[in-house]
Amino acid sequence: MVAARQVFSWEGTDKSGKKTKGELNSPNAIVARAELRKKGINPTKVKKKGSGFTLPGLGAKITPADIALFTRQLATMMKAGVPLVQSFEIVADGMDNPAMKELILKIRDEVSSGQSFAHAVRTQPEHFDDLFCNLIEAGEQSGALETMLDRLAEYKEKSEQLKGKIKSAMNYPISILVIAGIVSSILLIKVVPQFEEIFAGFGAELPEFTQMVVDMSRFMTEWWFVGLSTLAAMFFGFKEIHKRSQAFRDGKERLLLKLPILGDIIDKSCIARFARTLSTTFSAGVPLVDALESVAGAAGNVVYLEAINKIKDEVSSGIQLNTSMKASGVFPNMVIQMVAIGEEAGALDSMLDKAATYYEEMVDNSVDGLTSLMEPIIMSFLGVVIGGLIIAMYLPIFSMGDAISGK
Repeated sequence: MVAARQVFSWEGTDKSGKKTKGELNSPNAIVARAELRKKGINPTKVKKKGSGFTLPGLGAKITPADIALFTRQLATMMKAGVPLVQSFEIVADGMDNPAMKELILKIRDEVSSGQSFAHAVRTQPEHFDDLFCNLIEAGEQSGALETMLDRLAEYKEKSEQLKGKIKSAMNYPISILVIAGIVSSILLIKVVPQFEEIFAGFGAELPEFTQMVVDMSRFMTEWWFVGLSTLAAMFFGFKEIHKRSQAFRDGKERLLLKLPILGDIIDKSCIARFARTLSTTFSAGVPLVDALESVAGAAGNVVYLEAINKIKDEVSSGIQLNTSMKASGVFPNMVIQMVAIGEEAGALDSMLDKAATYYEEMVDNSVDGLTSLMEPIIMSFLGVVIGGLIIAMYLPIFSMGDAISGK
């Protein structure tokens, strides 16, 4: 049975190196690439015409969790002895995210056309960082790709788990405050005006607390669009400045480390990420200086980024890693001592792995402790805000009752 031919759009370079593009009828992307090469064209992109179209903002996004899942499933397939190209097809078929499925098939097409796996992932820098690409390349060169994929999968899974813990620690109080704001706004806009109409018939002066709440209600009822516009402007302004200004992002990251409780959690997570990344890259056979460069990119905070870059420069000049870490002033003594023991015993990757596991557990415990601590505080805050509004509404009724009983 002859496969149905489809229209593929392509981009590439001709024999003179000039960029060119066009369309081609072919059964699939692999055959299309082969046909283009026969014509003397080196294809850089081959895509089925009309594929991948989504409405702006509605397309499925590829998340780091998708990449972690892909890495784990690919490692499992290869450890089971499944060939690489076939592994891509099996993993792609099991993906629920259509964008991730398309990405895997693109990588498969690159590998099928004769390119290395490392080259294929390097063509997708928005989804695969230098660390991922370098470790894949090291695995291919050493002939231990399945082992390297297994290490990468473990690294990605632990990194995502750690990021999830930090996000939950930050999102929990924010979400509660947002809910409190919404509930308070509904009470002020919808409920308080009803009470105000009742109060108008009393013909008496309202208690100060009640009058304050009534004034807030009038302001929100009449000027809600101003308040909403201001909040929206602040939100989008923050996002825009955060995206455009490196100095702003650096300042925010430095400030986060100084926050009580939360700063300590972020600090521990940076140490865990440093140890985990360096352990993974160094155990893969990547030279220490090159490994430190990858670690700096995955630091997650400008304070550690600057410290690791300085450590890398000192190590490249012959200074021991533990000595440089101690001079940086950002790493705790326990981690420095474990690195020193690892360097002395020739088991640096193993000691770094132990340090990473220890600090990941510390982050877990700290987040759990923070959540337990904040629950009663947040409940008390909600009780004061909502309860205060209710008390303000009933104070005039109590006053009227006292006046009647006094008569």
